[in-house]
Amino acid sequence: MDIAQIRKLIKLLQNSDVTEIEVTQGEQRVRISRQGMVAAPVSPPVTATVSAPEAEPVRAPVEQAEAKDETLAHTVTSPMVGTFYRAPSPDAEPFVREGQKVRKGDVLCIIEAMKLMNEIEAEYDGTVDRILVENATPVEYGQPLFVITPA
Repeated sequence: MDIAQIRKLIKLLQNSDVTEIEVTQGEQRVRISRQGMVAAPVSPPVTATVSAPEAEPVRAPVEQAEAKDETLAHTVTSPMVGTFYRAPSPDAEPFVREGQKVRKGDVLCIIEAMKLMNEIEAEYDGTVDRILVENATPVEYGQPLFVITPA
């Protein structure tokens, strides 16, 4: 596998929601991840390390102003891989909305993993500034779900 093919894989990864990709071609194997360093072909004599920097989203001036206010905010991340649900059922109201105040222990969402519904609760009192995930979408471990400003 040559460097041009590896660069194409990096661009593919940057332009999608995929966080990791592994390609095997003959005895060569390349694994590229958004989380950091990635080992390239494993078989001798070719060795290389490719860094796939995470693309910085382009922000509008309004979002940049909001980002300054978020220095006080905390991000709630997913404790597991699964499917994110904002409500207990499709016809029910969401657990929380942007701008809503929450108390420690309030349910923020459900993450379905292996047919089990796991309630994700607020760890502190505060206000939900942003909901970062769309309803009924897959989430990864450690993926940001909510931005909450503590009370």
